Amino acid sequence: MPRTQRNDNFIDKSFTVMADILLKVLPTNQKAKEAFTYYRDGMSAQADGEYAEALDNYYAALELEEDPNDRSYILYNVGLIHTSNGEYEKALDYYHQAIDINPRMPQALNNVAVIFHQQGEKEKAAGNSQEGESLHDKAAEYWKEAIRIAPNNYIEAQNWLKTTGRSEIDVFF
Repeated sequence: MPRTQRNDNFIDKSFTVMADILLKVLPTNQKAKEAFTYYRDGMSAQADGEYAEALDNYYAALELEEDPNDRSYILYNVGLIHTSNGEYEKALDYYHQAIDINPRMPQALNNVAVIFHQQGEKEKAAGNSQEGESLHDKAAEYWKEAIRIAPNNYIEAQNWLKTTGRSEIDVFF
């Protein structure tokens, strides 16, 4: 039984029923439908904190999914899990793969920036200010791109860019 059929709450069951109806009526091939089922089950497992199960589902979806946009979201979700597990290098790899496929994915750009910012803070705290500043510069570049794509988002990042002098303009939106 797919994970999404085991959900207890009304919203999850409703989403599952609607997704199943859409899968039946949309003109997609069986491979795409199977990829979506794995992706949906991965999201469900991820929401429940079952990261190993979620990763298994996402990797299965990646083997089947051919649509680049859909692949980018699967890769992004794999990056989220690695971030949650503190595996930042793996997370960066998956976020970069998602960005390579879909450069207009501000949430992946933001997450890369957050990781670089945190690493920069750690370097500065360890007394490596030059390395910390370099990582903060990388974070700034990713945040600027995320804000360019989604100007009403990432207000804290916009404030950080402005207060650190890394913003070329005063207001992004």
